[in-house]
Amino acid sequence: MATLVPLGAAATYGVLANTAITNTGLTVVAGDLGVSPAGAVSGFPPGTVTGTIHVNDAAAAQAQADLLIGYGNALLQPVTATVPTELGGTTLFPGVYNSASGTFSLNGPLTLDAQGDPNAVFIFKTNTTLISGAAGNVNLIGLAQSSHVFWQVGSSATLGAGSTLRGSILANTSITATTGAIVDGRLLALGAAVTLDTNAVTVPALTTCQVVVQPVVGPVVVGQPTPVSALVTCNGLPVSGASVTFNGGAAPVTVTTNVAGVATGSLTFNTAGTATVSATVTAAGTACSCTGVVSAPITITVTPQPSCQVVVQPVGPVVVGQPTSVSAVVTCNGLPVSGASVTFNGGAVPVTVTTNAAGVATGSLTFNTAGTATVTATVTAAGTACSCTGVVSAPITITVTPQPSCQVVVQPVGPVVVGQPTSVSAVVTCNGLPVSGASVTFNGGAVPVTVTTNAAGVATGSLTFNTAGTATVTATVTAAGTACSCTGVVSAPITITVTPQTSPLSASPACWRVNLPFPIPHLFVATLKATLTPAQAGVTVTFYVSGLPVGTAVTNASGVATLNNAGLSILQISASSYTAVATVGGTTVQATGSLVPCFPPA
Repeated sequence: MATLVPLGAAATYGVLANTAITNTGLTVVAGDLGVSPAGAVSGFPPGTVTGTIHVNDAAAAQAQADLLIGYGNALLQPVTATVPTELGGTTLFPGVYNSASGTFSLNGPLTLDAQGDPNAVFIFKTNTTLISGAAGNVNLIGLAQSSHVFWQVGSSATLGAGSTLRGSILANTSITATTGAIVDGRLLALGAAVTLDTNAVTVPALTTCQVVVQPVVGPVVVGQPTPVSALVTCNGLPVSGASVTFNGGAAPVTVTTNVAGVATGSLTFNTAGTATVSATVTAAGTACSCTGVVSAPITITVTPQPSCQVVVQPVGPVVVGQPTSVSAVVTCNGLPVSGASVTFNGGAVPVTVTTNAAGVATGSLTFNTAGTATVTATVTAAGTACSCTGVVSAPITITVTPQPSCQVVVQPVGPVVVGQPTSVSAVVTCNGLPVSGASVTFNGGAVPVTVTTNAAGVATGSLTFNTAGTATVTATVTAAGTACSCTGVVSAPITITVTPQTSPLSASPACWRVNLPFPIPHLFVATLKATLTPAQAGVTVTFYVSGLPVGTAVTNASGVATLNNAGLSILQISASSYTAVATVGGTTVQATGSLVPCFPPA
């Protein structure tokens, strides 16, 4: 809904410019005329001004300052509708209109219909120009008033020769009224000049009173006093000391406006539903005819008297014999009630607690039997406008679980080799949750080992198995600080397979032969070969026959070390095998290969 644009000190001016006012012919301005901040006025006479001419004085400066405020007010008012550029030949009702193209033209009659409301406001907003032709006339019907019509022009306005415009032009730049143009309103230019030529400019009567009831803040409740306020203005300026009567409640109330034109009172509504509030000015000492002016009505919703509500909050895991936290929220018409006494029922023994500032009561119940249980909360005392005492919440059903039990599970074990430490682990849980800091002893290896569970409830140790075959591993909790009875709990056993030790070094079968034709330096020789798996180059391998070293070789990229023509004594050829020895990763490994006569032996 459009509202009056406040003009302040500019309201008395028929013509107001920034840089200059120039006139040709017998222009008549019925009102004040002014220019500010550094302009000039020419053409008066022959033009005449019924009011006062202000040239670069304080009055004109104030008028320009108030015009800027009014321009901003018009610019920011919400748009009712966007209309075509050409306004001629149309009829419009009260509201705020802007141009689809950003400019307005007026080449025929524009009719503004207030529909019987003398307070109706019309605002036209254009980003750029307003241009009227000779036939561009504005007509007012239905009690419409030129003092309630405003033209906010983004740049400049031009009025055609002989045209009639009603309302106040607030131009960001300049205004030109061509020969014979009639203005029932004001020509107010913020940024530049106003040019006149044999025109008639008449300032509308400054006697328009308006009363606007303000929106009601907050809930309106049956039987409770509700603040109401209204703004009384005379031509957009506040009216102080006016008597305003508010109607719509159980009884009317009359109050007086303050210096801001605001009257504030209090109404009480006895029935829930919708109600209509209006404000009437019953007396006002002002130039405006305010007495008897009635505001447009506003509709409010009256809600029933506040009611009290108690809601039990959901409960987490509940275990037999363990205290369980329970809470409930107490509200009065949706607002928290503090200091109320609330009794919780459903556990082994009722408990009574008091709500905090957020209306929350928190207590503790204990349940002695597994299964389902019902919890309710009852308000036993509450100092509030609501009738809370005796109000009972809706019940909630909870599931009570048995006491938590402890469980120990040994995790699967990877490859196990005789004599090598093997990592073993177990998980300790209490009712499915990990138990940290528990002592766990692993059995089944050569020696038991005791370790402690981490935050995830996992205990990790190391067992060594000295015999190949199958072995059984178990884990026993020897100590645990938890609600579960964990001490002495033994895991189910797991069976593992212990494999013999394996060596990464292997020796290939070899044979010896007679070193002919000249058995120097050895009578018998053999080629010995050892392979490292996985392949590793650069490892020195020493070869032994009958416990005596016969030479060394270094593994190649394939992990093969070959000792060619290893010299053997007559005693060594009687051995049936040879041994290859190497150090891999800091560990000494060895392998045995067969040694037989070559065929043929020479």
